[in-house]
Amino acid sequence: MTDVLLWAVLPYITVVVLVGGTIWRFKYDKFGWTTRSSQLHEAKLLSVAGPLFHFGLLFVIAGHVVGLLVPKSLTQWLGVDDEMYHVASLVAGTASGLATVVGLGILIYRRVKVPAVRRATTRNDKLTYTVLAATILFGMTATVVINGMQGGYDYRVSIAPWFRSVLTLQPDPSLIADTPIVYRLHALFGMLLFVLWPFSRLVHAFSAPVRYLVRPYIVYRSRSGARLTSRTARRGWDQP
Repeated sequence: MTDVLLWAVLPYITVVVLVGGTIWRFKYDKFGWTTRSSQLHEAKLLSVAGPLFHFGLLFVIAGHVVGLLVPKSLTQWLGVDDEMYHVASLVAGTASGLATVVGLGILIYRRVKVPAVRRATTRNDKLTYTVLAATILFGMTATVVINGMQGGYDYRVSIAPWFRSVLTLQPDPSLIADTPIVYRLHALFGMLLFVLWPFSRLVHAFSAPVRYLVRPYIVYRSRSGARLTSRTARRGWDQP
């Protein structure tokens, strides 16, 4: 019964909360749809941590998409044997995961050590950072320890088919129920993260500046050079 709740029911609850919460947030909290950037307070650490975290996370997501959605039979048909796939996933997963962990670590350090940033951190932010860090660390443990130090675990015959069974609305909890505990914790914290997503600053990831591509040009005029009018400049605000 527990396996059914965790691996056949909870994934759909996660999707409903993620989609419904995002729609609600966009409809009723458009002004709060932001990262609440703290760049003005301290930008040096952010300039290093931001790219590391975001680009590392992009590659981590790409790896999950390939690992979960591409069947093992397809990669074998393309000529990628198990050893080749294992080495490629281990190297790419470790590199991207390490960049994500380092970036997140610097971001957390910045929030703790910079007073202005610490004051701007809410309890929601702390919860989100905790769940995000746990999700990433469980994933890194699976990659580095199980797939690297312990010789590997072929999640493409268990976790990946379970994930695809959920997508096809035919969930099979037995596929994931007996997998290593680290993988199951990674999946559970991942679902918890997506439940929190619409109600945290992470929601900004769903924003894409599409309209920027078609917006009118902004005309900038230099203060130097000839004046456009003969009016004498005045100090302070103009009086009506």
